[in-house]
Amino acid sequence: MSNSPLTVIVNKSGGTASSLGDKLEGELEAAFSAAGQQIDAQLVEGGDIKRTVEAAKGSPLIAVGGGDGTLGTAAALIAESETALGILPLGTRNHLAKQLGIPPEIEGAAKIIAQGARVRIDLARCGERVFVNNASMGVYTRLVRERDRHFGPKWLGTIPATFYVLRHLRAKPVRLTIDGKEQQVVTPLLFVGNNRYSLDSGKVGTRESLTDGVLSVFAVAHGSPLSLVGFALRALIGKADPERDFCELTTAREVTVEGTGMLDVAFDGEVERMELPLHFSIMPAALTVMVGDPAEAERTDAS
Repeated sequence: MSNSPLTVIVNKSGGTASSLGDKLEGELEAAFSAAGQQIDAQLVEGGDIKRTVEAAKGSPLIAVGGGDGTLGTAAALIAESETALGILPLGTRNHLAKQLGIPPEIEGAAKIIAQGARVRIDLARCGERVFVNNASMGVYTRLVRERDRHFGPKWLGTIPATFYVLRHLRAKPVRLTIDGKEQQVVTPLLFVGNNRYSLDSGKVGTRESLTDGVLSVFAVAHGSPLSLVGFALRALIGKADPERDFCELTTAREVTVEGTGMLDVAFDGEVERMELPLHFSIMPAALTVMVGDPAEAERTDAS
């Protein structure tokens, strides 16, 4: 067993971590002990993640537990450094962990953190805001805002929120500069992803690589609320039509959303108010993460 305790920082207020409650610390210690690693477990509220990671950065390795928003916060602080990130998928959806082939069970994730291999992956940024998966503007941000007004599980609040958003659906002209080329689109939803997101059947919302050094850019075509529902259903089953359903569908290294004023942007599912213009860029090989099999991590889809 390693004599140097590994710093393990967990957002205790979200997802799986919250559901474990008082059992969480004991399960973490047991899992890492079985993997031969002593730990210094620091269970904090979501608002304290940044401060706690800042205090630990500079170490060869830190482990962070939470959802993709929590991991994005940690990644921003240790990006382009020699500190590796060990991922404990303790959020709700855990897209990045699935992409990297990290198992959802604490025991399996702890073993990878303690005994796995290091690989470097891309990150994306909007100005100084770093994200690990994607950023969305438009109807999705309004859906999240409306959903979070309702008490109870998020999935339950999504139902009335969806009806509200569709009743008040609107699309705005958006002026984009994509790798230096200016254009204007009218879209209810603009999506910028870290690497190539698939629209293929069985792989919708997944990425085959986190090292291609590009952004995905999807602008959904403007239409009626019913047509947007149709698009969503087609997209879910991998039947989206690039010509019919999108007014822009490309990859790029840099994207600027032009304009003035403020705009809501959902980064890895967490909505923030941002000042225009927004400049998105890819950060190639910016983050070191722990994985089980480096080759398998590149082939794993985040379903």
